[in-house]
Amino acid sequence: MTALEKATGDVVFKFEPFVLHVLCRELQDAQLLHSVAIDSGFRNSGITVGRGGKITMAVRSTHCLEVPLSHKGRLLVSEEYIEFLIQVANQKMEENI
Repeated sequence: MTALEKATGDVVFKFEPFVLHVLCRELQDAQLLHSVAIDSGFRNSGITVGRGGKITMAVRSTHCLEVPLSHKGRLLVSEEYIEFLIQVANQKMEENI
């Protein structure tokens, strides 16, 4: 809170979702993994095929969180709300695990 109160610009509380990149030998392997990921609730998952034929499957969680806390040095939320955000982010981290 001390650092936040001293901030002069914009401050954003951000929690990044889980991402697992898997290099696959065959497209069918990536497709199988993609199906498993989607069926397991990782709706933002996808397959990328690079120029050299490198096939990458990305398993992505939807557990993200991004909330502005201050603007131009002016705190927009209470300490109680920040504590709530921390609890939410910690819960999302547990779901990632």
